Amino acid sequence: MSTIRKPESRVVPFTVLGRKDVDRVGGKNASLGELTTRLGAAGIHVPPGFATTAEAYRELLAGHGLREGIEEQAGRLHDGTPLEEVGAAIRSLLLAEPLPELLRDEIIGAYRQLAEGCGRTDPDVAVRSSATAEDLPEASFAGQQETYLNVRGVDRLVDACRRCYASLFTDRAIDYRERMGYDHLTVALSVGIQLMVRSDLAGAGVVFTLDPESGFPEVIVVSAAWGLGETVVSGQVDPDEYTVFKPTLRHPALDPLIDLRIGAKRVKAVYAEDGLTRTVDTPDTERGARVLDDAEVRVLAEWAAAVEQHYGCPMDLEWAKDGLTGELWIVQARPETVQSRRRTTTLRRCRLTATPVPSPFVEGIAVGEAIGQGPVVALDAPVDLDRFPPGGVLVTAVTDPDWEPVMKRASAIVTDHGGRTSHAAIVSRELGVPAVVGTGDGTRLLHDGMPVTVSCAEGERGRVYEGSLPYEETETDLADLPATRTHVMLNLADPSAAFRWWRLPADGVGLARLEFIVAHQVKVHPMALLHPERLDAHDRHLIERLTEGYPDRGQYFVDRLARGIARIAASRWPAPVIVRTSDFKTNEYARLLGGRPFEPDEANPMIGWRGASRYYSPGYREGFALECRALRKVRDEMGLTNVVVMIPFCRTLGEADRVLGVMAEEGLVRGENGLHVYVMAEIPANIILAEEFAVRFDGFSIGSNDLTQLTLGIDRDSEALAHVFDERDPAVVRSIGLLAARAHAVDRPVGLCGQRPSDDPGFTALLVRARLDSISVAPDSFPTVKRTVAEAESALDEAVAAVSYGDPL
Repeated sequence: MSTIRKPESRVVPFTVLGRKDVDRVGGKNASLGELTTRLGAAGIHVPPGFATTAEAYRELLAGHGLREGIEEQAGRLHDGTPLEEVGAAIRSLLLAEPLPELLRDEIIGAYRQLAEGCGRTDPDVAVRSSATAEDLPEASFAGQQETYLNVRGVDRLVDACRRCYASLFTDRAIDYRERMGYDHLTVALSVGIQLMVRSDLAGAGVVFTLDPESGFPEVIVVSAAWGLGETVVSGQVDPDEYTVFKPTLRHPALDPLIDLRIGAKRVKAVYAEDGLTRTVDTPDTERGARVLDDAEVRVLAEWAAAVEQHYGCPMDLEWAKDGLTGELWIVQARPETVQSRRRTTTLRRCRLTATPVPSPFVEGIAVGEAIGQGPVVALDAPVDLDRFPPGGVLVTAVTDPDWEPVMKRASAIVTDHGGRTSHAAIVSRELGVPAVVGTGDGTRLLHDGMPVTVSCAEGERGRVYEGSLPYEETETDLADLPATRTHVMLNLADPSAAFRWWRLPADGVGLARLEFIVAHQVKVHPMALLHPERLDAHDRHLIERLTEGYPDRGQYFVDRLARGIARIAASRWPAPVIVRTSDFKTNEYARLLGGRPFEPDEANPMIGWRGASRYYSPGYREGFALECRALRKVRDEMGLTNVVVMIPFCRTLGEADRVLGVMAEEGLVRGENGLHVYVMAEIPANIILAEEFAVRFDGFSIGSNDLTQLTLGIDRDSEALAHVFDERDPAVVRSIGLLAARAHAVDRPVGLCGQRPSDDPGFTALLVRARLDSISVAPDSFPTVKRTVAEAESALDEAVAAVSYGDPL
């Protein structure tokens, strides 16, 4: 019989632990020790606590043949015994075994010391499981073992520790180790006991040091909800989400908060009278209110950035705010293991090919970028695996770790509740399964057996369509893309989708459309915000609801627009991002909320009151001032000076002077703080007077659709004349070449941002021969256009080497 070596100490405080101690106290507790001992000096607050050792767990197993019993039960898995039966048997063995007396005494002694340190007799503590094979960069999974919150008193503490030990053999934990190839008896468990933060009176949440959806590494994303953090992690609540830009976070004078989304936060977790926790409805006053102010978001982001720098890898942290003291605390930290392990040089894309795409049955937050299909399997609770068909679409209210075996069999997941950092979102990303979370009514609208297509390939919104829609998948190795002299840039409109394209080696954004942000994120005509007296009662009521919390409704427009611009600008920092000021036509403006009283009826809005002519007009001058305030906020306050402003549809030199004058009056002075102002070249006058326009503007961007329309005299929306509308018409092509030559003669760059290069390699080659400085295309066309440009440049070089010629067109 072997001699059992007694550990020198079965319990150790966080203050003597570090990340080297994973084998001793598991990943979670080693990380808490690292934060306490190495980062406390940086001002990061970590609640005090202590941990039991892995050796203490092994001592527990050595008593009364417990190890042999577990080994025997685990062996039954390979004889065909159901996982559920094996797990239940092992947990029963552990729960029946009392803690060794010396371990129990040390736990109680450390608890008493913790009580002395905080000045409370029986402090509430969090009791967390920390396995020696968890939270490692190569092996991590959400919620493998149990956590018990709001534990008070020695008896409940000892009981919670026993339950943590038993949770090493939950069904999900056993299944995970089987898949990862870990021996069940090699993995040990440490129990972490940490002073509870009274976040039930304030709020809590999680922090990722990259965008958890796209893996974009230059942001920190903070999620927050009222009450205890378990509602955020479990997905019971749609939390607030604050996006912080790391490069500007380093500058105290700049505002690094580039995006803010207020979640519904319909429920929150609080303490119950019996010392447990319960979920209650969130008061109406809290649902629409921010959990964190700007200063608190900045503190959490700075802490997260410090932790990431210390660990040298992207991190996933949990935080809590104490409602009694107002202090913020970091309560957990672990390496992020999904996006950080993806190959950054591979671009995999899914795209629905159905024409037309039908209206979605259900919408929510998209998790992942894939598409899944299958029959709906609507469940209220996890079921045995043999009752869930492989490839089914799991539809449920909310998931927790007990759902993980079922989730692995699903082709897609749909939940009523949860945000991008919920359990369902985290696990589905790791599994590579598309998920649409926070739908609100998915379980009500989607019924068993109903064939559906779950699409997360359309930006921030995930959509569930009835039936099996056709779609395609493509994969591109970005490392194989050639270098080009001609800059290949992106056309972006949707800020919510900007981060998903960060891996593309683009040279910036050649066209970011303000009108998309206005239509989808602001949703209100700017003049309606400034002059509500001209609206009917219905529209006034809708605007009041939309702008609740904004005494200055113009500021609502500025903030929403600025955040949309900032997300796009941050996605390509520090490369240039050319932002076109609004170019709605009057009929399009009229469709915005409150827009009708401010827009005239025009017979041909395409060549009517649009672009530059609006900006100095009394009918829109105040609205343009709001656009300028938003652009100034992005550049001067947020520090995203890579934003280039572009003026569309500028008909005359006098109009150019008036627009630049209005911009200067609103604080956007060309040349100040590096501000460049471009003009769209889409009117023949811009080419005929290219040298004069070049005096007023820093560059040209050709809008090929409007240039073709006005050169050939064709309404570009006319079906009857569609066969004549052609950007490759000699008149249009010669105009492009003429502009490039004239602009380059006065040292002004020329780009093109139309759709045609995405669709027509021959047209792209014409642009290369015209020596345009840049071509801007839709993101999904970027790899193809990049290769076409490289081929055209090579052909041009060969032609130049062979013969000298003049006009390349």
